[in-house]
Amino acid sequence: MNKKLEEYHFPDDLKEMREDELGLLSYAIRDFLIEKVSKTGGHLASNLGVVELSIALHKVFDSPKDKIVWDVGHQSYVHKILTGRADAFDTLRQMGGISGFPKIKESVHDIYETGHSSTSISAAAGMAAARDLKGESHEVIAVIGDGSLTGGMAYEALNNVGASKSKMIVILNDNGMSISRNIGGVSQHLSKLRTSNSYLNAKKAIKKALRSIPVVGQDISTNLAHAKDRIKYALLSGGVIFEELGFTYLGPVDGHNLSELLEVLKIAGQIHGPVFIHVMTKKGKGYRTAELNPNKFHGIGPFDRETGALRKAAGVTYSDVFGNTLVSLAEENDDIVAISAAMCDATGLGPFAKRYPYRFFDVGIAEAHGVTFAAGLARAGMKPVAAIYSSFLQRAYDQIIEDVCLQNLPVVFAIDRAGIVGADGETHHGVFDLSYLRTMPNMTVLTPKDGIQLSAMLCYALSLGTPVAIRYPRSECSFDTEKMAPYDGQNCRKADGRDVDIWAVGKMAATAEKVKAALARRGIEAGIVEVSCVKPLDVSCLEKNRTIVTIEDNLLAGGFGEGFRAQSGCSDVLSFGWPDQFIEHGSCEDLYRKYGLDADSITERICEYLERKA
Repeated sequence: MNKKLEEYHFPDDLKEMREDELGLLSYAIRDFLIEKVSKTGGHLASNLGVVELSIALHKVFDSPKDKIVWDVGHQSYVHKILTGRADAFDTLRQMGGISGFPKIKESVHDIYETGHSSTSISAAAGMAAARDLKGESHEVIAVIGDGSLTGGMAYEALNNVGASKSKMIVILNDNGMSISRNIGGVSQHLSKLRTSNSYLNAKKAIKKALRSIPVVGQDISTNLAHAKDRIKYALLSGGVIFEELGFTYLGPVDGHNLSELLEVLKIAGQIHGPVFIHVMTKKGKGYRTAELNPNKFHGIGPFDRETGALRKAAGVTYSDVFGNTLVSLAEENDDIVAISAAMCDATGLGPFAKRYPYRFFDVGIAEAHGVTFAAGLARAGMKPVAAIYSSFLQRAYDQIIEDVCLQNLPVVFAIDRAGIVGADGETHHGVFDLSYLRTMPNMTVLTPKDGIQLSAMLCYALSLGTPVAIRYPRSECSFDTEKMAPYDGQNCRKADGRDVDIWAVGKMAATAEKVKAALARRGIEAGIVEVSCVKPLDVSCLEKNRTIVTIEDNLLAGGFGEGFRAQSGCSDVLSFGWPDQFIEHGSCEDLYRKYGLDADSITERICEYLERKA
């Protein structure tokens, strides 16, 4: 290679490359990814693991005519490079720049937007069905990881695709681990396949040997077709699940061997019907630091590429406080158990899992199952705490209503990453939880303003004996040492003021303090009520003769402000929150500023409102 990646015209130039040139390209892409992600942050380990697979896909197939759907999508960086976006990587995950996930508006090669797991096979199946109905002939390929394969939706899709007999390729990118260690029967099954002989190679060898017998060889090969099933069961040692679902199974294949990948993809393209290709890769491949610490480099901020150290040291986060508090509470109560949906360390449950391994349950990427599993635990007398990201808890909406709230079971939901999360964008912002949780009977919704309040809330939630949701942001937390008393479920007046009252939900109390100071400089006295209990609504601090301002890190539609206006009887209410649209990626500071949720913007709008009112 004698040019920079930015200078190639991909994917066209890729089609002209020889296999040895493709090998050099894989090295160039890894160097490029490490350099760029070390500056912007992003999902590094997963992308380093799919370099050769991505190259082979774009070499064999013709995107965008052939449709490639990336499950979750955080491993699509190489795909973006190979479809002409290398020159935009300095803007990765920044406002106005390229997304860390597939985006239809970005490129015709991003044919489906993903961000949550286990959806690719279903989406690809729909595309294959549409192709068949239209009489078209292109390929449809779904690329899914072994972590995503723990999600039940993936098996619903596999079952339907196998039964349909439609021509479609499913590629399992099996790196042996998801964000947290894979668990369950699926993981054990794949482990057996990784250590077995290749079924495809064995079958080829047997056929070749039979056909080499003079005169009768071909007949023997044909007439012994029924022996194929016996061979499958003998060689795969339980690995026939995919063939039993109706797929032709190919693999396992070395995901870092371009020759093998190119050959198996060409074979798959010639098979009429569903094909399942099992590709084995290494997360973090080519960057030793990421290979040794794949969890750390799954999603990482800017780092020093020589040492792997983060450029900005992380402080104590809400997740840390939650996890440490739960360990302490569990020491005093043997009934407390914890549940994670493949996010043990990220949600702060690592210390709990280590201390109480038999009271910790990682259900894999299966949020719906996790919530109903928690309901079963609660019904049997345990005190389950389910720690799940806000945007991922949306996947269990029905289970929260039907299995937890309807039976009024004491399940505590520790909702991490609530509010906007920044660079991951639309699919990861947790801006819907207040809106949908507020509507659920029997549900209590709490929002801590800092670490001390979160710790006290968790103790309070476990004492209620009813469903409780505690939602908190992805950020470092402050600690208000003036608020050391046990939490009592009531909102608190922080400051008084004759002109306006600011009701700030959770972490937005810090913004309210800045607004109060800015208003004071303009001669406007503002009071502050720290809203820690969104439901049931506590209005004991309400002063009805004042303009009320509500601030929340949630959609305005269905959020706290809307509920406050309806339940408090106040009409003089000005509400701040996110508009009725999907919020793009960018730093949290940039997004607050753009959508008028920073202190300066809120101050200006309050002043304008009061002027019009006067």
